[in-house]
Order: sequence, then C-alpha cells, then structure tokens
Amino acid sequence: MSLDTMQATKRPRNENFPVASLVLSPEHRDAVLAFYAFARLADDIADAPGLKAAEKLNRLDELEQALIAGDPAIPEAARLHAADRQHKAGIVQARDLLRAFRQDAVKARYNEWAELIDYCRFSANPVGRFLLALHKERGGAQGPADALCTALQILNHLQDCGKDHDNLGRIYIPLRWIMGAGSKKAFFEPSRADLRRSVCDAMLDRVDALIDQAQSLPEHLQNPRLRAQSIATVALARRLSERLRRSDPVLERVQVSKADACMAFLKGLGGTLRQPAGSDQRITAAMVRRSGSSFRLGMQSLPQERRRAMHAVYAFCRAVDDIADGAAPPSEKRAFLREWRRELDRLQRAPETPVGRELARASTLFKLPMEECHALLDGMEMDSADRVRITSDYELNLYGRRVAGSVGALSIRIFGVPSAHDFAINLGRTLQLVNILRDVDEDAACERVYVPLSRLAQLGLQDAPAATLVADPRFARVCEGLAEEAHAGFAVADAALTRLDRTALKPAILMMENYRRVLARLQARGWGTRQGRLRLSTADRLHLITRAMRAA
Repeated sequence: MSLDTMQATKRPRNENFPVASLVLSPEHRDAVLAFYAFARLADDIADAPGLKAAEKLNRLDELEQALIAGDPAIPEAARLHAADRQHKAGIVQARDLLRAFRQDAVKARYNEWAELIDYCRFSANPVGRFLLALHKERGGAQGPADALCTALQILNHLQDCGKDHDNLGRIYIPLRWIMGAGSKKAFFEPSRADLRRSVCDAMLDRVDALIDQAQSLPEHLQNPRLRAQSIATVALARRLSERLRRSDPVLERVQVSKADACMAFLKGLGGTLRQPAGSDQRITAAMVRRSGSSFRLGMQSLPQERRRAMHAVYAFCRAVDDIADGAAPPSEKRAFLREWRRELDRLQRAPETPVGRELARASTLFKLPMEECHALLDGMEMDSADRVRITSDYELNLYGRRVAGSVGALSIRIFGVPSAHDFAINLGRTLQLVNILRDVDEDAACERVYVPLSRLAQLGLQDAPAATLVADPRFARVCEGLAEEAHAGFAVADAALTRLDRTALKPAILMMENYRRVLARLQARGWGTRQGRLRLSTADRLHLITRAMRAA
C-alpha cells in the first residue's frame, strides 16, 4: 500500500482529547486539522502491522520529503505545507513528530522514566508547540504546554498498555518499574491487578505532577479561544488520571465520559470570559485537602498568608514522600529526588513547578532555611532503598531529624515563633517515633524496619526478613521501650510550651494532641496483637480539636 492510498484509522472525534474543537477559530481549526491529518498518517505508517521496520522508515522519509516540498500527490503533506506557508507553523513541529514515529518503528521498550520523557519530547510536545506558534503565543507558555502534552501522552500509554503490548509488541511503561514489581509476564497477566496497581499509581503520581505544572498554562495564553481549549484539556487530563487510578487498563478500556467532556467544556468556556490566575496556590491547597491529614485542621486556623506558606511546605513534603513510597526502582526515586534538589536551587531564580513557586514565596516571606528542605530530601533518600534498616539509635535520631525535625523547623518560622526551634526538633522526633510504632506492619510489607537493629540485638534478635522480625515477641518489647521514649518526648514538649506562645503554636499543639491520642490507642491495643494500621475515630478527632482549642 502506497502513501497516497493509506486510510486514516482514526478521526479527530475518536481521540481522547479535543483535537480541533469548535472553541478554536475557523482559521486556526483548519490548520490544526491539517496538522492532525499529517500526524495521523505518519502514526498509521509507524503502527502498520504488515510493514517491516525498514519499509516504515522509508515511507516516513517519503512523507517528510513530501511535506517539505508540498507534494500534491500526498494531500496530507500538501495541506500542512500550505498551512505552514500561511501561519509560519507546522513543518518544524511535524518533522519533530516524525522523529518519534521513526523511533516507534524500531524501538519497542523503554527502560527508565527519563527515556520515556525523552520520547515524549518528540511524540507529544511538538503538538503543543505547534498550537502556540499557530496562535502567536509568547514563550512563557512553552514549559507548561510541554508538561501537558507529556502528561497526555503518558496517560494514553497507560490507557493502551494492554493493546500496545498485544497488538504492537510495544511497552511504554518503563521496564525497570515492571521488573521491580514482578515480571513482564506477570504485569500483563489479567489476574495480577495488584502488581499493575502499584506501578500504574507510581506513574500517575508523576503524571499528576506534570498536570500540576500544566495548570498554569491558561494564565500564559493571550488567545481566549486557545485558553478555553487548554483549560478543558487540563481538566480532562486530570479526570482521566483519576479514572485510571480506580480502574485497570489491562482489563477494560478506561476513558473520560461524555459528562466529563461536558464539564471540561464548561470550565473552558469560563476561560474565554476572564484571565485565570492563582493556579499555584490552588494546587498546593488541593494537595493538602486530598491528603486528609489531621494537620490540615491546624493549618486552617492560621491567617491567610501563613496558611498559604504551610500549604506550600506540606505540598513539598507530600510530593517527595510519595516519591519515596512509590513503586519506582530506587535509582529512579533518587533521580526524582535530585530533580527536587535542582528545583530548590532554582527557588531564588525561576522555579519550574507550582509547589516550587509557592515554596519560593513562602521562603521569601518567612525566611525559611532551605537547608531543612534538603535535610528532608536526605531522609527521603534513606526511605528510597529497596530494603530499609535502621542500625542504631544514632541513625534513628538522624532519620527523625531529617524527615520530621526539618518540617518542624520550617513550620515554626511560618507560625512566627522561631524561638521554638528546640521545641520543634524534639516534637518532630517524638511524632516520628509514633509514626514508626503505628506503621510497623505497613512498613514491614515494604521491607522497612525503623526499630534499631542494635536494640533488637540486645534481646538476641538478629536481622531477618521484615515480616519475621515484626512477628517475634522480642520485637514487641522494643516497641514498648520506644513508646516510653515517645511519652517522655511529649512531656518535654508540654514543659516547653509553658514558656512559648501557645496561640501561635496552635497547629503544632493540634498535631501533638493527635499523635498523643494515637500513642494511647496503640498502647491500649498492645504491641503483640497488631491488626493493621490504627486510625483515630471521629470521637478521637473531636477530642483532640477541643484540646487544641483550649490550649490556645
């Protein structure tokens, strides 16, 4: 079959996201449809089941030459060539797309996340760059547009992971992630939904971060029609991510509904009436809201600027903690954490993420010590290993200082009580001890043991698989000792509060009372009869809120 006789396998209306919606002006829609038709033809060549790789590459080369020349024998190439001549946009971006299609013809596996992102630079990002060039938009929109296009591409890969594997022999999910969770065969086995879930969720964490970066795109766009389409597309991307978290793409076709599309269209319509603003602040607030953290109650009691700064700190903590707890291989986790170190280094210049921009604002307003953010990242690197063991009391204290003390040191500056530094460090360690005691079984399932091996060794218990360690009665005896240390830590905090501004520290008091209640429940249950993670009841939460309000 020659180029001029190939029939498109899809139409714009068959795509997941709006290709050339009626929101766009007719002049721009025609150019967009020309770009789509060319890309569709190239994609069909790369996916043609009856063609060998060499023939696919030859046909893609012919298509590129037809585009450059405007060859009327290939209508899709001639039409885009004419659109480029009119709008000065199309050929450069289409040739970038052709690089990705050539790659599809010869490459069927991606080992790491960075490899997949590099593929998206050519398979997805040129589409957004074409739309920006077509509408004569400014350069500031390019970063969030790239993030959106990459997110859409990876969502599509997740949607089609079963079909791509079965029909095309391609796997766009990083192989190292799949092998870390089990094996390639097990991943695509219909009955292994549990294995797929952890990998897909880890990928969706990265996708959601890209969507967050894309959320500011409408604020950069001058053309109201393009702005409307971008708002709708971001909303649909977020909705598809939510649906993929709840469904299994190997077992069923996961897609947005007509109701989702309608709601997205209405959101986009609002963007034609007013210029959006404040997306960064909304994103960090949403991260806090989704977390369900009891600390959220304390944050709500803060004045607006302090609350906004705490949202930024919490969102940063949530983002890096999700990396450490995700299903990506340790080397990938460390790479993602290094990205956050680079983002911290950019805070005084031009941070690239919404959390980074909000954190930079908070840092300026409240003189936050950024070394504490780096300390938190050090702690997350400890958590990112395949197998976590704490060898000694010194290492336990160091870990607690990094993952909890750092957050306390940042928080008390936002509260306006920098003199409470020692209080914050002690309380952070105490809360982390309660975390360790509460999450013993959950951590053991991930081969994590935070109870020091040196304490276990004093009772004759040597290192072993986590499940074996936590099931031993001697492990419970060490837990009892850590619980007593936590009680002592709360007593030290109570004494310190008699000398500090309790009103300003109300959020910390609320958190402290929450954890004190958890510790009491853990002790009442007993260390040898654990039955999953303990959660506070509604009555418990009402009690701690009352205690915190009285504390002020």
